[in-house]
Order: sequence, then C-alpha cells, then structure tokens
Amino acid sequence: MARASMTKRKQGAAWHQSIEGRRAIGVVLTFVILIPLGILFVMPFIVMVSTALKPLNQVFAFPPRIIPETFQWQNFPDGWYGYGYVDFSRCTWNSLLITVNNIIGNLFSCTLAAYAFARLKARGKNFFFAIILATMLLPNEALVIPQYVLFHRFGWLDTHLPLMVPPWFGWPFFIFLLRQFFLTIPEELVDAAKIDGAGHVRILLQIFIPLSKPALATLAIFAFIGNWNAFFGPLLYLRTPAIQTLPVCLVQYQGAYGNTDWHLMMAVATIAVIPVLLIFVFGQRYFVEGIATSGVKR
Repeated sequence: MARASMTKRKQGAAWHQSIEGRRAIGVVLTFVILIPLGILFVMPFIVMVSTALKPLNQVFAFPPRIIPETFQWQNFPDGWYGYGYVDFSRCTWNSLLITVNNIIGNLFSCTLAAYAFARLKARGKNFFFAIILATMLLPNEALVIPQYVLFHRFGWLDTHLPLMVPPWFGWPFFIFLLRQFFLTIPEELVDAAKIDGAGHVRILLQIFIPLSKPALATLAIFAFIGNWNAFFGPLLYLRTPAIQTLPVCLVQYQGAYGNTDWHLMMAVATIAVIPVLLIFVFGQRYFVEGIATSGVKR
C-alpha cells in the first residue's frame, strides 16, 4: 500500500513538472516571437526620432547610427518655423478642429444608431444592419470618384465640409463596435427602467452611456488617430494652404527635385505624433477593455 502511494506521488510530481516545463517553454517561445516583432514595429518610430535629432549630413551616413553623435535639438524649432510659406501652427489648428468635430460627430451618430440596432424592436433592423456591415467591404478607392462628384455639386470642395460632415451620419465599424457592447448590458436593467417610466432617451442617457465608457473611449481613440493622421482626404479636397491639415503640410518638405530636408521633416513629424502617443498611453486601459468586451454577447 505504501509503495503504491509513493508511486502515485512520484507520478503526480512528474506530471506537475511536465506541465510546468511546458508552460515555461510556452513563455519563452512567446517572448522569442514577440520581442522581435515589437522591435520591428517600433523601429520606424525610432528611426524618425533619430533622424529628427541629426544634422542633415548624418541622415544618410554609412554605417547608419541610431544614436546621433550630437543631438540637434534646434531641428524642432527650425522645422516648425523654418518654412515661411508653411504655417504649421495653422495646419495643426485645422487638424485639431477637424478631429474634434469628427470625434463628437461619431460619438453622437454612432451611439444613436448602435442603440437602435441593439435594443429597439423593429422589423428588418437586422437586414439594415447587415447592409451597413456590407459597406465595410467596399474599398475607399471605389468611393473616391462618387464622393468627389457629390461634394463638387454641393460646392464643398476646398472647404472642411467634406471632412467634417460625413462623421455626423455614422461610421459602420463604430456602429458595430457600440452595438456589440450594448448587447452585453443586462436586459433586466432596461426592464427595471421601463417599469419606472423611463423612455428610450432616458435609458440611453442614464444606463447605456454610463456603462459604455470603455467602448466610447475606444471609439474616440480610433476616431482621433484616424482623423489626426488622415492624409488622402485632406489632400484630395483641400487646395488652399490656409485650410490644409498637418499631414498635408508635411509634404511641403519634399522638394520637387529630391532636395528634401529630412531632418526637419522628421522633427515636425515627431511633434505631430506626440498627441497620438499621449492619447493612446492615457487611454489604453479603456481601449483594451472596450475591444475585449465588444465581442461578447450575453
């Protein structure tokens, strides 16, 4: 009996060691894969900052140096104010104006649409929701010419309207994100609110929106990053330099004959990316929580 008991203990210890060994190997493999991938994704940002701190004669030096021999902090004010015909302060204000407007517009329109698709009982709502999702399959390039013709007939070209009006009519991905999150809110809360005499507006404002802060924060982060970094739309619709956005203004550093001040261009690009980094660093908790819970349906 004692010998059998010892045998079982040895087998249990061996099994436990085997499981721990597999876990350790899994952790090691995870780090072996993720660390190179992390370096690969961070490398463009490192090169951008490194170039922003170099003099022009060291930008293409061989062998390349990640850490400059001397840090040229003067590149940042020179890049920002160096091109007299490019008002980067004005370009930054234009980007901020469009971005804030589009965040508010997406939050307003997508919240209403998502609540309707998640909670209202209407015939055919799933069909229309499927149509909205189907529009995500269309590449943006296929819509460029129809949108351009439409905005031209409206007289909106060379204004901010083509960039600021559409977000007030919803965005398919954001509607899908919020709808999935709204479906996780218990039906009992809605029933209790209805018993107390609450209508849909009160239910949305007092129950859904307070409980959906992670998803709303995720939407705001996505909208901020997408609109702050937007290049194609502003390049297509904005011609007057006074109304152009920051990414379009950066193109002014690219000379027609290859004479590009890369160190100054990277300095301004580094300044432009700082708001995105701050938004993501301070909002990453809501970002991860919103993405993790939006795909769960109770």
